[in-house]
Amino acid sequence: MKSVKNSWDSSIKDGEYQRKESQFRNWITADGSAGITGRGGFQAEAGRYHLYVSLACPWAHRTLIFRQLKGLEDLITVSVVHPDMHENGWSFNHDEESAKLYGTTGDNLYGDKFISEKYLAQDPDYSGVNSVPVLWDKQDKVIINNESSEIIRMFNSAFNDITGNKLDFYPEHLREKINHENELVYHKINNGVYKTGFATTQEAYDKNVKELFFALEQLDEKLSKQRYLAGNEITEADWRLWVTLVRFDSVYHTHFKCNLKLIKEFSNIYNYMLELFQVPNVAKTVNEAHIKRHYYASHLAINPYGIVPIAHQQDWTAQHNRDKQFS
Repeated sequence: MKSVKNSWDSSIKDGEYQRKESQFRNWITADGSAGITGRGGFQAEAGRYHLYVSLACPWAHRTLIFRQLKGLEDLITVSVVHPDMHENGWSFNHDEESAKLYGTTGDNLYGDKFISEKYLAQDPDYSGVNSVPVLWDKQDKVIINNESSEIIRMFNSAFNDITGNKLDFYPEHLREKINHENELVYHKINNGVYKTGFATTQEAYDKNVKELFFALEQLDEKLSKQRYLAGNEITEADWRLWVTLVRFDSVYHTHFKCNLKLIKEFSNIYNYMLELFQVPNVAKTVNEAHIKRHYYASHLAINPYGIVPIAHQQDWTAQHNRDKQFS
């Protein structure tokens, strides 16, 4: 098998983690016309499209949330990789035990062994990162898109005429606010935990952990005054943030040394996190065993023996009282 880029250490420069840009940027649209980037030909249809995901990956998690909230479970099928990611990247290792514990499915379309096979099938000379999510076209057998921020925008609106689901997490009147929040959250929190955890110099770690917790302090203050990031409505900005929060205390605090505080010590963020978890069908997208197994057992440069710690048990059903606070 051709060597693949999948590990975090291929993205380190001067001790600082630098996330690579996604390279497949076509769009599914309601009528099949070209989207913001890429070519046309991907019309919204039931049964044509497939998602490849890890339940550990926060970027892939975004797409699973939108698949649930927008009623796309019967329209877009899913394959779940194994949580362990080593020299060949995300694998489709799958058996009865891993299915029960980690929700693995194998590649239930083609029986491939690794996600890298999807990328190499598009281009035998492909040298980019073999990431998830992957949005796949079963009809043309091509990768449509591997950028989660764009996939959730497609799911938000492209299939509305088929499903009748008119929930809008990127409403026009809030787009400026949403875009602003997305930028802040992405650089300082979503990617901030990775820049902290994957730092290979003390200077890079010190810089990024301080920026991360400064951003969290600001966020906690903001959420003391308003219910959601863009105001009184749940938008994509909230879900983009939430996938990091839900992993924080069990993984990022310990594994990535983001240990100045736990999320449960930020009262407003904590209750906000609980509220979003309790949105109908969101809990279906969370597999804590898969999340912990991936991080602790895959990043052996950080955790050489791959020991998965016993984490605190989070009560996701605890009362949050955000509704009463902002009634």
